[in-house]
Amino acid sequence: MFGKIKEIEQRYDEFELKLASPELIHDQRAYQKVAKEHSQLMPIITAFRRYQAIEAEIQGNRTLLSDPDGEIRKMVREEIETLTLELLELEKDLKILLLPKDPNDEKNTLLEIRAGTGGEEAALFAADLFKMYCRYAELRGWKAEILSQSITGIGGFKEVIILVEGQMVYSRLKYESGVHRVQRVPETEAQGRIHTSAVTVAVLPEAEEIDVEINPDDIRIDVYRSSGPGGQHVNKTDSAVRLTHLPSGLVVSCQDQKSQHKNKAKAMKVLRSRLLDMQQAEQHSKISEERKIMVGSGDRSERIRTYNYPQSRVTDHRIGLTLYKLEAILLGNLDVLIDPLITHFQTEVLKKSTGN
Repeated sequence: MFGKIKEIEQRYDEFELKLASPELIHDQRAYQKVAKEHSQLMPIITAFRRYQAIEAEIQGNRTLLSDPDGEIRKMVREEIETLTLELLELEKDLKILLLPKDPNDEKNTLLEIRAGTGGEEAALFAADLFKMYCRYAELRGWKAEILSQSITGIGGFKEVIILVEGQMVYSRLKYESGVHRVQRVPETEAQGRIHTSAVTVAVLPEAEEIDVEINPDDIRIDVYRSSGPGGQHVNKTDSAVRLTHLPSGLVVSCQDQKSQHKNKAKAMKVLRSRLLDMQQAEQHSKISEERKIMVGSGDRSERIRTYNYPQSRVTDHRIGLTLYKLEAILLGNLDVLIDPLITHFQTEVLKKSTGN
């Protein structure tokens, strides 16, 4: 491990020299590339240098273990014990930092939220999840934009697709893929009985044109008039767009914008990301059947979380975590769920990499 870190440290020092060179300062694109690589290595180097400093401190303290003063020897032993524990934690942190990075972690993300079993109640909960993710994005300084939506008569969502843009968005939201189950008394329930409904969330890394090449001949484009609430809001032009990717059979529709051009651009974003997701899923299954960590089995029909309103309880079934903070979580405080998930899955990867 430390041999690998030494190589990384050498690269890090080279990047520092490059960042200080006048030639690079005048080439913004090259400067940004080097600065990005430098910042990616910084956490490893910071942890490693702290590790080296503690090692040196322990060695220095050991020379005081032969001090004739018993009180000093006692203090030194306690100090060495504390530093050794910190050293072990840093070693664990370094192992995690050295794990292979998910190439999608830095990408923006498409969040697809769909009502499942439960009819109107599921659609209303889909709207609650939509608000939760938008609030979470706001808290983290990300930008959330609706790409496509299908609204029910009482304000729920049959489906809503949002693009979330910001720093390391996919690295945190990727754990949200799966079935989210809600247990509560619907507003329309006269008897006060608790109903169980489900909403499916799919998290896709946003695909750039360089990630997925689409042959224009492989796409059928249909335009039609947008449906709306009526009156002055009905679009009187054929601005809605439906794209069909003929080789895969994927269909994407978008009608939220008044401009056909904007609807087509948004639909292409969704299509490209779904194709990337399909390609990566195929690659992963070919590489190994065991690559099922990160999002459980990877099957989006898998129930990952339950939101119980009567008990104000949220349970993540993948790690057996139960929190009685439903209201706070729905207000966007998702880190209390996401941080333990990241720790859990990193530990799983670490176990596999070390064979423990």
